[in-house]
Amino acid sequence: MSESSESAVRLRQGDPAPEFTLTAADGADVSLSEVLASDGKRVVLYFYPAAMTPGCTTEACDFRDNLSDLEDAGVTVLGVSPDSPEKLAEFREKEGLTFPLLSDPGKEVLRAYGAFGEKNNYGKVVQGVIRSTFVIDPDGTVAKAFYNVKATGHVERVKRELGLA
Repeated sequence: MSESSESAVRLRQGDPAPEFTLTAADGADVSLSEVLASDGKRVVLYFYPAAMTPGCTTEACDFRDNLSDLEDAGVTVLGVSPDSPEKLAEFREKEGLTFPLLSDPGKEVLRAYGAFGEKNNYGKVVQGVIRSTFVIDPDGTVAKAFYNVKATGHVERVKRELGLA
């Protein structure tokens, strides 16, 4: 399968969320099925291009600042990027992030969720991370899928979709 055909994958409401196990910033392995089974909560899984860049920092800090509202509503937040666990640990420490940041250097999970592929970057079509967010129900199905999101204001939109704002 070519890179461009892989970018055509788009998950929709009701689709099964692709299972994964990724390494977190703290070195622990985190799998979607274990998170869903351990707490019976919904998962907000968001994909971002790179730690410590302006847009990704804005988005991560917005999730951090709204984490208690999300957790109170039974939502677990997980962030995923192609960064190494070491870089994610530095990002987490620098920004005081208190939710798991997961490393997907091979971009397999990004591709499985349709969050890697062709995108328009300042007028040029390039291959890269497509800023995306998924709400996954406790049964492992996709409740909401957001592609090509803007970093600013996105968490508020997620909260509205979850009936929290």
